[in-house]
Amino acid sequence: MKETVVGSISSASNVHEAANDNINPYRNMVMDAMRMNQGNVNQCPIVEEEPNADAARFFDLLKDSDDPLWDGCTNHSKLSAVAQVLTIKSDHGLSEAEYDKIIEWARSILLEGNRLKENFYATESMMKPLGLGYQKIDMCPNFCMLYYLENAEMTECVTCGHSRYKPKTGRGKTLVAYKKHRYFPITPRL
Repeated sequence: MKETVVGSISSASNVHEAANDNINPYRNMVMDAMRMNQGNVNQCPIVEEEPNADAARFFDLLKDSDDPLWDGCTNHSKLSAVAQVLTIKSDHGLSEAEYDKIIEWARSILLEGNRLKENFYATESMMKPLGLGYQKIDMCPNFCMLYYLENAEMTECVTCGHSRYKPKTGRGKTLVAYKKHRYFPITPRL
């Protein structure tokens, strides 16, 4: 079997090249994320018992990587469409509300019975089993320090003295940091 390396998910040419080679890069992504890169899953023996929670999540994602976006669609699966829209959200710094508006618009122009997830929350729930989560860490808006580990309880920067949190307005009881850093731990992805 020939292995094709696909670059950015948002690169349409790479996706189509991989599709032409009869390799589904999104299926491969699921296989890698679930550490199922050896052997052929299609040749697994049929078992009469219910799969455990991890196996059920794996099979759900595998189904999403093969399930067409609508009946008769040959260009995109549920997983490929969601992954590409998430890439656009990330590339352009869209908020969840903006993402939801784009999805609402896309669903309105797609065929009836399309399987595109209806909002960011549903998309996030679908992608969560891939283990692509991240940790939010408050940071100084002047990029002086992270409020992490031994500094997690501090409320102002030790270097520049800038406050960690925005001033409270109205009845809001939640403290909102001026700036957040998103940490994507690499160890679980290896």
